[in-house]
Amino acid sequence: MDRYSARIVLFLKGIAMGAADVVPGVSGGTIAFISGIYETLINAIRSVDLTALRLLLKADFKGVWKHINGNFLITLGAGILVSILSLSRLVLWLLEHQPILLWSFFFGLILASIWSVGRNIKKWQPGRVSMFAIGAVIAWWITSVSPANTPETWWFIMLSGAVAICAMILPGISGSFILLLLGKYKFILGALKAFNIQVIAFFSVGMAGGILAFSHLLNWLLKRYHDLTVALLAGFMLGSLNKVWPWKIPTEVYTDSHGKIQPLVERNLLPWTYAEVTGKNPELAMAILLLLVGMGGVILLDRAGRKTA
Repeated sequence: MDRYSARIVLFLKGIAMGAADVVPGVSGGTIAFISGIYETLINAIRSVDLTALRLLLKADFKGVWKHINGNFLITLGAGILVSILSLSRLVLWLLEHQPILLWSFFFGLILASIWSVGRNIKKWQPGRVSMFAIGAVIAWWITSVSPANTPETWWFIMLSGAVAICAMILPGISGSFILLLLGKYKFILGALKAFNIQVIAFFSVGMAGGILAFSHLLNWLLKRYHDLTVALLAGFMLGSLNKVWPWKIPTEVYTDSHGKIQPLVERNLLPWTYAEVTGKNPELAMAILLLLVGMGGVILLDRAGRKTA
């Protein structure tokens, strides 16, 4: 694949990441992992360090760009931005009007992703199986707990930013959903809408510190304990299936930034039980079809990722 074609593929991967990040409970990190760019992304983020700062102070802009893998970041970032600006309305419309079909697609995508990521582990030894199970339990618990009542102090706003941005780059864990659990989703959106400089600044500092520190930790883990770390991340994906199960009813709700009631904690149901409880069509045939489409998309991303890795 030539350089131009590789850029187009990377841009399309950014579009896929952006579309996933729009949906609460789905992580763009999952797309990065199955498309073969996860470790490159972590390394690029980690490269925003003191060396990059020294090069910048020397006005060595070419050196900075090369050090942080600027071509990679700008191409991927452009795809994410275009996706969020262009596809977010469509995805949110589907989430409101066709939730079963949308969740079915993402269920198939994540289900196949577990297989795709698991292929990176050559031998499933007991320790790696244990890490996989631990990751699954953690993600399952995160997607099941109720939100907390938390303070609005500066340190907790920074902590929320740090935790949310770290979750966004973890496969299977959604940053927006973490903010919901921390009781800060509506608060942060309200601050953005009101352009509250102080809150935005604290949150941004937390995000910057969190992503830089966490990228170093992930890079270290992937270099020292690659298979154990990959097994843990694959486990996160398995546990996240609890959140993306298509047939569910809300048990707890929250009010979003537009004043609409949205589900927060939900109970999963079998399709026929869902039909009995809600009186709605479970759309089983179409759901299965879109599940298979999601799985097929992963296979295509997996192949593209291995060609460009």
